[in-house]
Amino acid sequence: MIPVVAIDGPSGSGKGAVGFAVARRLGWHYLDSGAVYRALGFAALRAGVDLRAEPAVTALANSLNLQFVQDLSGEMRVLVNDEDCGLALRSEQVAAAASQVAAHPAARRALLERQRAARRPPGLIADGRDMGTVVFPDAVVKVYLTASAEVRAARRYHQLKETGFGGTLPQLLAEIQERDERDSRRAVAPLKAAGDAFVLDSSTLTLAEVIEQVLALVRSRVGAVPSV
Repeated sequence: MIPVVAIDGPSGSGKGAVGFAVARRLGWHYLDSGAVYRALGFAALRAGVDLRAEPAVTALANSLNLQFVQDLSGEMRVLVNDEDCGLALRSEQVAAAASQVAAHPAARRALLERQRAARRPPGLIADGRDMGTVVFPDAVVKVYLTASAEVRAARRYHQLKETGFGGTLPQLLAEIQERDERDSRRAVAPLKAAGDAFVLDSSTLTLAEVIEQVLALVRSRVGAVPSV
């Protein structure tokens, strides 16, 4: 069985940066499931689709032309209907749209097999909100990465400043708290830690410290794995 490491957690917990770094260290494949939903949210905004209309959002999910392409620097580029989304995929508007479209059960089902298809040798690091509970319930390692809402809002604020997007700390904190509420209360695949997940609070940890803890967990479960 091809091993999967599932890293779940709320928005701004750092799971994307950790997942990508761990995948590169191990030489494994990487799935940013959040990017899949952000791509759907981006496409819905582009097409003028009502984010609350499940049939329309699901139809868009079924027809979505989504590609992940690694550029020469090793960074992953996301193409939605042949359009390179660039930094737009990281905007607060698209993130909010992603959270809304992800609440539709039929849309989630439409994207489920697309995510599972990322499982390829020698292994997969998958991050999101339901990787360990729904998409890969047989993952050999499950991590629930979290941090306080205040810490996550501050991280998001600095990230947006670096990429040229606006936003204030109080606004970002309110948006994160609203997103946490919506993601944890949705009827299908709510945000929660799997029963067998290792819960890791990154509020007072550096990115490097979190990466090393996750790598140690992988090695304890999988055994000797290459580090590249």
